[in-house]
Amino acid sequence: MIDPTATVQAEVSLPFPPSSPESWSTLWQTSLFELITQLPLGVRSQIQRLAINGTSATILLCDPDGHPVYPPLLYNDSRSAIVLPLLSSIAPPAHAVLNASSGLAKLLWLSQQPSFAQARFLMHQADWLAFLLHGQAGITDYHNCLKLGYDPAQERYPDWFNHPVLLPLLPLLPQVVAPGTPIATLRAEIAAQLHLPPHCQVCAGTTDSIAAFLASGAKTPGVAVTSLGSTLVLKLLSQSPAQDSRNGIYSHRLGSLWLVGGASNTGGGVLRHYFTDEELVRLSQQIDPDRPSGLDYYPLLQPGERFPINDPHLEPRLTPRPDDPVAFLHGLLESLARIEAQGYQLLAQQGANRLTQVLTAGGGAKNPTWTAIRQRYLGVTVCPSPHSEAAYGTARLALEGMNS
Repeated sequence: MIDPTATVQAEVSLPFPPSSPESWSTLWQTSLFELITQLPLGVRSQIQRLAINGTSATILLCDPDGHPVYPPLLYNDSRSAIVLPLLSSIAPPAHAVLNASSGLAKLLWLSQQPSFAQARFLMHQADWLAFLLHGQAGITDYHNCLKLGYDPAQERYPDWFNHPVLLPLLPLLPQVVAPGTPIATLRAEIAAQLHLPPHCQVCAGTTDSIAAFLASGAKTPGVAVTSLGSTLVLKLLSQSPAQDSRNGIYSHRLGSLWLVGGASNTGGGVLRHYFTDEELVRLSQQIDPDRPSGLDYYPLLQPGERFPINDPHLEPRLTPRPDDPVAFLHGLLESLARIEAQGYQLLAQQGANRLTQVLTAGGGAKNPTWTAIRQRYLGVTVCPSPHSEAAYGTARLALEGMNS
């Protein structure tokens, strides 16, 4: 929670426990409500506007009452690869939807499942959580629905959506508004349950990586934000958009500028698979960031990559594995930095502004060894974002919408 000067007044967080796909939506709802109730009552009673960010292209199909009819498909779910040949015959070449994990590919795959007959709304993770608060189903923002095929430049769904294969899907598509747009006030029963002001407005949200960029306060083309969370996400502020689904590159509208980037399936999730947080701190301190590791990995927890290589079947490469855990971690950190550098090089090749500075958000921003390795590969200054939590950027989105 931030005040009108964008100063943080309260901040709470929760880790997600291990869970099965069938319980994900329940877990999201429980976590959201618990987070809100953890805010001190004194500041909670002053909340005027609320916005939510969620993982990009994480979608749910819901019935007329907003209940999921199928377990959510997460951002990195690539089972929709089977429909890509069909989608490629409909969408323009290199479009953002031509990716196994895109929202439209997932919707097309879901349309072939028995539960589709019960579906009335497609909602992204952030949309659905906001719906629980305001009760208005089927409303999204143009950041979340980019990978659903929405054209942010024309501010509409494209004409090729009238293809006979896609026509049956059109009734499920959400209404699109600008991020930060007020949608509705809280449902009366939710305001009472969570002890929030009944006049509190719920606003259209954004994606997690864009929220992380907004948190940085970056305004100059060439400045980028790398989010080092469970995955690796790159966002570069550019004067012109770039799009190439063959390499997982897409552009989000941000005022008169564009956020060009991509999201990899590699990242901190791989590190935490092999090391505890304590081990990551202790072992990183024993690494010389100026010395090459001699190891070349492509760290993935399961087959499939989105960016900078778009291959739903890409196999992890994690051998040879040294017996020394310091050497293994060194190789992982260096390989992650190499993939990050490859990503920014691809963005420049596709017409985005040249990289001048990288701000870092997410848990990886706290690792100075990793930062030094990344700076060696990127060739520009790398420093922590002034605010590394994506939630701060979402709060800024709500605040700036209130002041516009």
